[in-house]
Amino acid sequence: MKSGKSLSLLFILAVTAISAAGLFAQATDPALRLQWAEQYAALKAQTPYPCLAWRFIGPDIVGGRCTDIAVPKGNPNVIYIGSATGGVWKTEDMGATWKPLTDELPTPSTGDLAVADSDPNIVWLGTGEANHFRASIAGIGVYKSTDAGKTWTHMGLAATQTIGRILIHPTNPDIVYVAATGHEWTYNPDRGVYKTIDGGKTWDKVLFINEKVGAIDLVMDPTHPDVLIASMVNRIRQRWSDPVPGGEDGLFKTVDGGKTWKELTNGLPDTTLTGRIGLDLCRAKPNVVYAYVDNHNPLRMPDPKERDSYGRARTYADIIGAEVYRSDDQGEHWAKVSPVNRLFERFGGTYGWVFGQIRVDPVDENTVYIMGLGLFRSRDGGKTWAELGREVHGDHHGLWINPEDPTFLINVNDGGASLSKDDGKTWVSFVKEIPTIQFYNVALDMAQPFDAHGSIQDHGTMRGTGIAPAKSGVAAPVRWTYSAGGEGTQIAIDPTNPNVIYSSSFYGRLMRSEYKDGEWKEKNIYPKAAPGEPDYRGQWLAATILSPHDPKTVYHGFQYVFRSRDEGATWEKISPDLTAYDPAKQGKLPYAIPFASITAIAESPFKAGVIYAGTDDGRVHVTMDGGGQWTEITAGLPVYKHVWTIVASKYDPATVFIALIGRHEDDFAPYVFKSADYGKTWRSLAANMPGGPVNVIREDPKKTGVLYAGTDQGVFVSRDGVGAWQYLGKGLPNCPVWDIQIHPRDNMMVIATNGRGMWVLDDLSPVQK
Repeated sequence: MKSGKSLSLLFILAVTAISAAGLFAQATDPALRLQWAEQYAALKAQTPYPCLAWRFIGPDIVGGRCTDIAVPKGNPNVIYIGSATGGVWKTEDMGATWKPLTDELPTPSTGDLAVADSDPNIVWLGTGEANHFRASIAGIGVYKSTDAGKTWTHMGLAATQTIGRILIHPTNPDIVYVAATGHEWTYNPDRGVYKTIDGGKTWDKVLFINEKVGAIDLVMDPTHPDVLIASMVNRIRQRWSDPVPGGEDGLFKTVDGGKTWKELTNGLPDTTLTGRIGLDLCRAKPNVVYAYVDNHNPLRMPDPKERDSYGRARTYADIIGAEVYRSDDQGEHWAKVSPVNRLFERFGGTYGWVFGQIRVDPVDENTVYIMGLGLFRSRDGGKTWAELGREVHGDHHGLWINPEDPTFLINVNDGGASLSKDDGKTWVSFVKEIPTIQFYNVALDMAQPFDAHGSIQDHGTMRGTGIAPAKSGVAAPVRWTYSAGGEGTQIAIDPTNPNVIYSSSFYGRLMRSEYKDGEWKEKNIYPKAAPGEPDYRGQWLAATILSPHDPKTVYHGFQYVFRSRDEGATWEKISPDLTAYDPAKQGKLPYAIPFASITAIAESPFKAGVIYAGTDDGRVHVTMDGGGQWTEITAGLPVYKHVWTIVASKYDPATVFIALIGRHEDDFAPYVFKSADYGKTWRSLAANMPGGPVNVIREDPKKTGVLYAGTDQGVFVSRDGVGAWQYLGKGLPNCPVWDIQIHPRDNMMVIATNGRGMWVLDDLSPVQK
């Protein structure tokens, strides 16, 4: 925030501007979300299929994004780890064994964890990851445990959706502060710093700027707990853009427990072009505070041939990047202590807004850690830096330093959690023990036993081989290896040759890959724009399918549908732009996200050339003649929702199913529909489905009328044409189910969860009777 402006004036101006622009989207009422959670729990408890036991199959060689660590004072044997979409995990033996604590809570997303110094049984959980990835899952407020995580009680703030930090008073556990980042996609007033003095029974919002600026970090002087510094950040996402710095944010300090606040600016950069700011202080010398600033002010133009992490030409200026500032008087004056070099310019890649964590050694005020793509440490107050933990996964989101032994470190990152007891020289990673793998999808081949491929956040595409039903309760282990494809891709497998797959690297850059001589041999085959044309718009999960009539025929979606009849050797554009393209809804690099693109394609198994296509901006079309003519069939569907799944029925040529999500507008209603006339009219199949978006719908391959749906809570089944949905099976934790496939030969269901890996049901025949 620029100095000299009062908070009240900024608030009035911001609200006026926002209202004038009509930018208040309608997010789901948090009370309704809590009601849905109760309905879901009841359906889960009443499942008519308790005989169907879900079985976890991996992978066991990678982990998933974790977001925070909490350790009771004086007892490092007990560790709590929070994950982005896989719940909270606990060990009582310093990592030898772990158990999940929140499998039945309505959301598996962790923003922050805190344990009371004065009572190790009091644990606070702030739900909703504050890193604001596109695939982040909204939280539903804060939970409190008074028995060290055995049970949890909802303590309010449900409308905040994301929590950046929780701080508990060092001697009075009834006093708690919460830094609420707020809605990811929509403006809302439920953001800022909250305080309770009665253990969470009531809350006061003690710091608020406006409906798009939330609190991302918070530090407290442990010797004077009424002294706090808050980091406020302006970071609303758009569907076509990562968060763009916008001013109105910065650092604020209170010395009276939140009654009054003042802005801290002396020595800090103007925040018009800065993003997230992380904070920490030295426990032994709490006057020493460090700030990690994501500075987007331009520095220089890059080399014309340079490309970014996603292969895009760097047509935009290099930025200052990460900066570290130090204050020796609790924020009254600041001085930059980090160097200006390529390391810091690229410290957060093109997505510094997901990082911002900084830690200060609790004893030595000159030892500082910062987290971005790598984990770095300075022992001289920020002048020089060295990387730690190259053997652990990258993209770092948290670090705990033992205050009684600062050589004992615990780190969380996009690959899980890791521990070092020798000052970062060696690390142990809990990949198998904390299986919070974030799959986007699953595809099955026809090998015997069969394999499953899936793309995984920050890991790429993996293959699990040797999937078969358990015998006498014992299942053969599934062997996991890396497959061909990036982390964000749909996958199509040749049904006649399990060693041939089609997948993309990033944003629809399609490859044909063949497994030969013990390795995947990849070849780019995606259709390219003609010289002088702009690049095609490919989504993170660009649509890719093989024709059910001919495995050599490939369909691929950008803003156009492309068809290849020769395994990708040549392509023909068979549609016009099927999106609602609007130049005003296209981002600018480096923040741009491809938008107005095709996300789902399905071809009728009855007749080749009857093709459906859906887009990320809510449009749906059908062609009856292989692309000669397309008809929009969006009428009757919710407006502007992301089309996630389309299924052309195998039982009736005119029937098609569709699942759409409103997550990108903070809308969590269940949008699942059926048409019996090629999309001319639509009927909602939501029935009694609790909200928490429906990500996927599938037909049973053996019995007509049986449908399965995967939601952000679990898997549902309907046997009656969707008069009602029932929860399917037992043993599956509450987690986002993003894809469902049923093996046509083996009758096994395989699901891809975004947070708890891949699971199977061994035999669907009880449902099919």
